[in-house]
Amino acid sequence: MPPVQKTAQYLALPHEVHRVVLLYSGGLDTSVMLKWIQDEYDAEVVALCINLGQPEDDFTEILEKATNLGAIESLVVDAREEFARDYVAPAIKANARYQGGYPLFTSLGRPLIAKLAVDEARRHGCDTIAHGCTGKGNDQVRIEATVATLAPELRVIAPVREWQMGRDEEIAYANEHGIPVSSSVERPYSIDDNLWGRSSEGGVIEDLTQAVPDDVFQLITPPRKAPDRTEDVVLGFVDGIPTSLNGVEMALVDLIPAVAEIACRNGVGIMDHIEDRVVGLKVRDVYEVPAATVILEAHKELEKLVCTGRENALKANLDLLWAQLAYEGLWYEPLLADLNAFMDRVNSKVEGAITVRLYKGSATVVIRDSPWALYDRTLATFDADPTFSQNASPGFIELFSLQSRMAHQISEGRKKG
Repeated sequence: MPPVQKTAQYLALPHEVHRVVLLYSGGLDTSVMLKWIQDEYDAEVVALCINLGQPEDDFTEILEKATNLGAIESLVVDAREEFARDYVAPAIKANARYQGGYPLFTSLGRPLIAKLAVDEARRHGCDTIAHGCTGKGNDQVRIEATVATLAPELRVIAPVREWQMGRDEEIAYANEHGIPVSSSVERPYSIDDNLWGRSSEGGVIEDLTQAVPDDVFQLITPPRKAPDRTEDVVLGFVDGIPTSLNGVEMALVDLIPAVAEIACRNGVGIMDHIEDRVVGLKVRDVYEVPAATVILEAHKELEKLVCTGRENALKANLDLLWAQLAYEGLWYEPLLADLNAFMDRVNSKVEGAITVRLYKGSATVVIRDSPWALYDRTLATFDADPTFSQNASPGFIELFSLQSRMAHQISEGRKKG
């Protein structure tokens, strides 16, 4: 039974738990806890599954499984469009990559999942929200911070954190109670995926002395097996958001999987990444992020083309700050709203077309076009150009370097006494 001592106000004591919204995926953790919550808390469970574009999920099967395990109601909410519009789109504008690498797909999904859990808890008269996060992960921070922000009246339980079972023990518990799960001791990967990407953790991935085996990758063709030819992708942008693929207008929620399909067959989007979690751990994650790799590369290049050097220098730092806040789950932090206002302003001129060439795992921008481009071939050319006065450069250089030269001379003079 969970401890009765509260370490946070929003945590539920056993006597406070009567009806629970369980964030249910159908995987090992949440399937085990659906049974465990009923037995340990003597509580009713509403199983809530959120569709964020998980490519392989059969939601009919997942809901049936939840019902068979005793859920009083089994629900699925299709949040793909909201996820693309309100979470992925701002991330694109911010070139969001945590620590320069991870494109934040899980980080973006968790605040939305928590918000929808709050909505359903209120709709179904629940007093508690349960999630399947461990005490070592980031998702507990993202989900619980969101629930505590949006619904102070609700309580939270985290059975995986409370029971402290390892993955092997969970599998044994599932087998003992007749709970069907897809994980096994032989292939014990923990998977999370949505419209924007897929992550794999656990098993041999945790051994830094081992290369990631091919059986981890379920979306992307290994680069060595990709076609021996290049393939070009043309992305059209308006206000910083991709709105067309190869000349065909598409909504973002449809464009992302279309780009992913092309990138996957060309081996683009595999990441073997070391990162620092919010709770202080340094971990290894393997990501498959085909659409994010192509779209973010195209967006960043187009933004660089239309912005001034000073804008680009500042925005690169603010992009990192945006990614940090999003990674930490601080979706309702006022600073993030402030940054979004800046991102929107900058992206109002991020318009045009970018061609990305894909080849055996690489994604390289090869063609750029924008009506806002701060590039003038007649100025940039090394050929004769009467509009740029090269003779003016020496005077500019003398003034530009004035303070640096003075500081150096003073420093050298003091060294000599």
